[in-house]
Amino acid sequence: MKKLFFIPLLFLAACSTTQPPKLALRPEPTPATDNSGVRYPELVRAYHFGRYVDPSDDLVMHEQHVVYRVEENTRWNLHPGNGVFPQTSAPDNAAFSPTPVNGAVLAEVNAQRLATLQIMLEARTLSTALAQFHAELQQTKTNLQETAALRATVNAMRKRLDALQAAQQPPPTPPDSPTNEPPDSLAP
Repeated sequence: MKKLFFIPLLFLAACSTTQPPKLALRPEPTPATDNSGVRYPELVRAYHFGRYVDPSDDLVMHEQHVVYRVEENTRWNLHPGNGVFPQTSAPDNAAFSPTPVNGAVLAEVNAQRLATLQIMLEARTLSTALAQFHAELQQTKTNLQETAALRATVNAMRKRLDALQAAQQPPPTPPDSPTNEPPDSLAP
């Protein structure tokens, strides 16, 4: 019974062939249209590497080779008026029309320019005055430190002078008694 099991396998092996099927795939030609106005192309850059040791496995060394990296993918071109399609006229909207120029607008622009110029001159004057203030403040700090040092010196000199004056005064003499009698402890 086991021999009957191998018979269907023999038939399957006899039907197989060693020649590949003759199927030819040819790409279809693309239409000759310029899509540069519709999509931006992708940007691919080549980087050349010399020999290096693989950072994740120090037992592997890479030989000199080129690595290609896609820097920017393709994307849609959303800018209007790229010349691919006929441009339609813009609607009458203030966002699409240039600003009107008349005498009042020009006068206001000139007044704004004059005001800006005056503000810039005042800013320079203020900056100069601020720099002078900082210089004077620094000088005042220096003067204050010198004054404190002089006061400390004067106080030290006063203490020394007082000590010298105290040393030059004779010691007080005890009062002389008019008699040669010994002092009486019971006397009034």
